[in-house]
Amino acid sequence: MKHALDRTDIDNAWCAGCGNFGILKLIKEVMTELEFDPKNTVIVSGIGQAAKTPYYIDTHMFCGLHGRALPVSTALKASNPALNVIAEGGDGDMYGEGGNHFMHTIRRNPDIVHIVHNNMVYGLTKGQSSPTSQKGFQTPLQVDGVTNEPFNPISVALALKAGFVSRVNIGNYAHAKMVLKEAFLHKGYALVDVFQPCVVFNKVNTYKWFKDNTYELKSDYDSRNLPSAMIKALENDPIQIGIFYQAKSPTFEDHIRGDEKQALCSLTHDIETMQKVFESY
Repeated sequence: MKHALDRTDIDNAWCAGCGNFGILKLIKEVMTELEFDPKNTVIVSGIGQAAKTPYYIDTHMFCGLHGRALPVSTALKASNPALNVIAEGGDGDMYGEGGNHFMHTIRRNPDIVHIVHNNMVYGLTKGQSSPTSQKGFQTPLQVDGVTNEPFNPISVALALKAGFVSRVNIGNYAHAKMVLKEAFLHKGYALVDVFQPCVVFNKVNTYKWFKDNTYELKSDYDSRNLPSAMIKALENDPIQIGIFYQAKSPTFEDHIRGDEKQALCSLTHDIETMQKVFESY
């Protein structure tokens, strides 16, 4: 079915059954229901199967280097605070190559939504283990199974006091949609870690596996309690999904732009004063 935000001139390159299709549908539906203006929205990604998502949505887009979507997103939001900015990519792209950017973007707290397609494998490069691959997971390179503990983005984000920390399962679509809407409505950095299967290179963490091994945080869970959120983030049998923590604090743009909300490109400058500054050096 065609959607108003579909790009009609590009063929989709994902494998049939890939969890990326659900995430693509989710983003477009939430943007539409929240009445985001495509001309005032930018989706930023890096490299990977998940990072192709902006190709298939009719908004502004920027696809850059592997792991570098977050600094670009931060700069875009700072240069034009009126933009809706989404950073998205895979677990390898965001937590591996982009791991340092992940941590320091949380510290800066730009008003962006960070969507991570977490399939626990490198799909584009044919099945190597990713930062979130589970111990024992066998790949063409890790033939005896992964020996490292998987990276836990939820606990890391909470330790750095991210303002909005969440995890969803794309197979639980209605719940994922509710959480993503809340992330878009949050003012500040918002992490949405999305469990989604890679149907070709990960035969362990399937749609059924995610259904059987995740459950929603209870309705009486208090997402304002950071210590409680840390405990929930470390539970993995089964794995919790939902909004772990949410709190408001000044954003990166608030600190550097103050009350000035115009796009930098629209501001006028006193050329004579600038010239005097240049000449003083």
